[in-house]
Amino acid sequence: MASVRAVLNGNATDAEARLLDNIVVVKQSNAATTLGGTIDSTKQYFIDGSIDMSGITVTVPSTGIFLAGYNLDLSELTCSDNTYTMFSGGTAGNVFMQDLSLEVTGTGSQVFNLTNGSGFSAVEFVRVNFNNCSAIGELNGYRQGLETGTGRFGGTPEMTLSGTWLGGYFIDTSIVRSLTDGGYTLYKAGTGFTMNSRFRTNQNIDLPANASFFDFAPSNFVNPSTVQVSGALVSRNGIFNAADSNITPNISQADLVSAWDSNIGMPNTFEGGKLTVSSENQTNIAAGSTYYTLNAIWSASSLEHFDSPSAGQLRHLGNSPREYKCTINFVIESTANNDIGIRLRKWDNSASSFVNFTERRRDVNSFVGGRDVAIFNFSFNVNLDQNDYVYFQVRNNSGNQNLTLELDSDWLLEER
Repeated sequence: MASVRAVLNGNATDAEARLLDNIVVVKQSNAATTLGGTIDSTKQYFIDGSIDMSGITVTVPSTGIFLAGYNLDLSELTCSDNTYTMFSGGTAGNVFMQDLSLEVTGTGSQVFNLTNGSGFSAVEFVRVNFNNCSAIGELNGYRQGLETGTGRFGGTPEMTLSGTWLGGYFIDTSIVRSLTDGGYTLYKAGTGFTMNSRFRTNQNIDLPANASFFDFAPSNFVNPSTVQVSGALVSRNGIFNAADSNITPNISQADLVSAWDSNIGMPNTFEGGKLTVSSENQTNIAAGSTYYTLNAIWSASSLEHFDSPSAGQLRHLGNSPREYKCTINFVIESTANNDIGIRLRKWDNSASSFVNFTERRRDVNSFVGGRDVAIFNFSFNVNLDQNDYVYFQVRNNSGNQNLTLELDSDWLLEER
């Protein structure tokens, strides 16, 4: 930065001048021939001041473009033309921007309309503000995106992600404020959008009345737990409401692709599930000291990244996390003084075999009023990989007397 100022001031040393051989200084007087001309991807384009880009569109070549400035206040590209695009390219390469602001305010205008020519290029915005933009526009088929220290202030700054992204989009340290109201979203799925890696954000956002944070569907993401919202702060007109369904209208924290945690003003994902006895069924014991599936009519609830493929079973659909705590609250009715044992049984999908956990045993107590029950209240840890499932078995170690798991008994799995 010091070298750039030295050249602009006419007092650069020879060494500084040589270092700047790869820098094109863009001023208002030469914007049409530098940014509006053929981009030299071996050069960095340095934005010297506030430049009006009216009538000038930057065509990004397949070899990419690299822009930098002094800072967010001193270096900016602006345009108020209607139906205008600032950066376009049907076979565009890398787009790297640093320490500058972009302002595109015309009706039907946008900052970007870029399709990556190789599918392996990146867009990176480091300390870049989008001020009063009508739209940020479309990025199609890039490998990955990165935002660090970005801001969206005013306007309706909708960004559309289209095509196949082999990597992800990572947003770190970003703020959104003073937006114009409207039915748009900050990040939107465009035509044919799929992302093979993660969309990750921790943004500090205040939305107007009708705008959304992101409008993705679970089908846009190939892998579980890759829509990652962690430590975000999301309000609407200054009010936090995690039950606001228009923040993410087509995806929820419970979807398999979601991994949301430590957020304020947005829901958080709690991987796990719960089964509760909604109707009692007797478990018939044909032979003593023999395990049988614990019988009941089960009601499933709080299923996030889990389902219940058969009665009494919880199955892990995701691949992260894999460490869970299992908590049991069972009341089992049987014959007084019988020794009842229960155990968790896991289907290990990768090994195509069952794993039996340690038996827990309780005596059937004879309570006042003729109620004879064994009470199980405990918790333990279990590792579950994708498509592993678990359920409970029971046996009577004292004979072949039948037993019944009582109404409202329950067990749950939760991330630990």
